Amino acid sequence: MNQLLAGLVTGVLFGFLLQKGRVIRYDKQLAALRLQDMTIVKFMAATVLVGMVGVYLLHDLGLAKLSVKSTILGGTIIGGLVFGLGWGLIGYCPGTSMGALGEGRWDAIWGIAGMLTGAALYAESYPIMKITVLTWGDFGKITIPQLLGINHWPVIAVFVAAGVLLLRWFEKKGL
Repeated sequence: MNQLLAGLVTGVLFGFLLQKGRVIRYDKQLAALRLQDMTIVKFMAATVLVGMVGVYLLHDLGLAKLSVKSTILGGTIIGGLVFGLGWGLIGYCPGTSMGALGEGRWDAIWGIAGMLTGAALYAESYPIMKITVLTWGDFGKITIPQLLGINHWPVIAVFVAAGVLLLRWFEKKGL
């Protein structure tokens, strides 16, 4: 299957799941930010856990190449703060803003415009950031299993177990 077609199919499927899970609703976004409704957190956690298992399984079977990015604290912290500020101000994260627009909620256009503006500003400031912010706390291409010096499956098992316990706790608390 062509990579673009595979991307389209998985993107449409992911958008469908976002919509069915009601995580693209503005009220769900706000409730998540206020720690009142963990629907979005549960959706993201489940997605990360399934993705973690799937990526490493495909990698171990030789069907996918693992491409680890450098761990750079400066860029990660500043990027996370900008992302969180944008999410808090507009009430949508990048994926949910696209899904909300797909549902016909025009307020999501402001979030999409903000993402495009942010991407353009990042591209323009990249030469300066490359010699400043993107050098702060550069640990190189590392993973938790590499840090621990062990195979990745025990680490994945711990993360999956912790994730399942967290998801069950959220359900018990009615979050």
